[in-house]
Amino acid sequence: MKILVIGQCTLHWGRMEFGNIGNFYIMEPFFRLLHEVFPNSDIQTTFQMSEGFCERENINCVPMELYYAWDNDLDLAKKELLISENYLKSNSLTETTPYIELVKSMDLVIDFSGDIWGDNADFLGDDRFYVGLVKDRVAQIFAKKTAMIAGSPGPFSEGKNLQFAKEVFENFDIVTNRESISKGLLESYGFNTSNTHSLTCPAFRFEPALVDNIKGFDKIDKILSNERKSIGFLICGWNFTEGPFDKWPRPDSDYEVFAEVIEKFSNEVDADIYLMSHSNGFPLPPAEFELIHGRDYPIMQQLQRVIDKRGKARNVYLLEEVYDAWESKAILGQFDMVISGRVHAAVGAMSQSVPTVVLDYGHEPKAHKLRGFTESAGQLKYLAQPDILNDVYSKVFEAWENMDEIKSNLNVNIPLVKEKGKENFTLLKSLFNE
Repeated sequence: MKILVIGQCTLHWGRMEFGNIGNFYIMEPFFRLLHEVFPNSDIQTTFQMSEGFCERENINCVPMELYYAWDNDLDLAKKELLISENYLKSNSLTETTPYIELVKSMDLVIDFSGDIWGDNADFLGDDRFYVGLVKDRVAQIFAKKTAMIAGSPGPFSEGKNLQFAKEVFENFDIVTNRESISKGLLESYGFNTSNTHSLTCPAFRFEPALVDNIKGFDKIDKILSNERKSIGFLICGWNFTEGPFDKWPRPDSDYEVFAEVIEKFSNEVDADIYLMSHSNGFPLPPAEFELIHGRDYPIMQQLQRVIDKRGKARNVYLLEEVYDAWESKAILGQFDMVISGRVHAAVGAMSQSVPTVVLDYGHEPKAHKLRGFTESAGQLKYLAQPDILNDVYSKVFEAWENMDEIKSNLNVNIPLVKEKGKENFTLLKSLFNE
């Protein structure tokens, strides 16, 4: 089996692996499950992963520019689409490109685009969604089988790329979504979903580091001691009511809802609250690689300063060290409860049966994946709107009061969620059993 993995998650080196930690929660189980379903397969990808990851997971990277290069992409995409359409009419190939030659050699081409198969793709680059649609359509014409898996497609603008998106979507041999909400959203835009399956995110299957590996970090030993209840609190730029998500600097007033929730809650419960980042970064080459804090960390620092300045909260601490993906998930698993505006930090907690309140996005473009993931785990009642103080506080306090019940429910639900996550890949095998 020769398999090519493409999609809107095709990003510069390190972005999927060393940036937003949730991205890596997906990547590792994604390729491992692909190998499990197709043993001894040759897997190539336009995702730019490290040499260590490629060796560990037995994959090979091809140049990112085959998918999107941020330069002359539209002209190349139009050319590739024309070549493909002419091939459909004449069944002869008089011209080609490196990408066409690559997909011709494949048995299966998989699009993995997460929640950016739609309008959100254009936040990454000019005409990004259209170019991605062309790459999908070319693969559909020249490869043996194509699939789009573990996505959360949408939203879509009327007119802009919509008809082409419907054509491409209908021509995938199989589509799987990582939650159930996307299917209804697609149908509302008029997509044919007859070959679409609603499953769950592979990230639920990501395995944390052993507890011994997180001992010795500042403040972590205090959490591990279990002398007091501990609560993890995580937000990111998407949870503020005013965008864009990367707005910086922000006024202290943007943090008021979060500060007030923490103040009120910390004075009513006997627990320690730990502010935690769920993103990392690294110096740009040619600087030597090292894992450093990402864009969430300054947000958590400012929230700590706002809380300290107001002087009303008790027992609130900032986790200041840099943790890799495995360590981050291990730390999430040690909390008694988690409040998270990062969906995959919530996944990291819920997948370890930690009661979790999920903070929705506070500004456009909204992401239906938060609602979908929370629903998948049977925890939809604990999805809170970050612009409504009473909604956040009431759900946080209700989760605190019902931690034992929530933990029991997660113990039942999560094994089922993990199995549905695996089904994204077992369904692919059925394409070759006909």
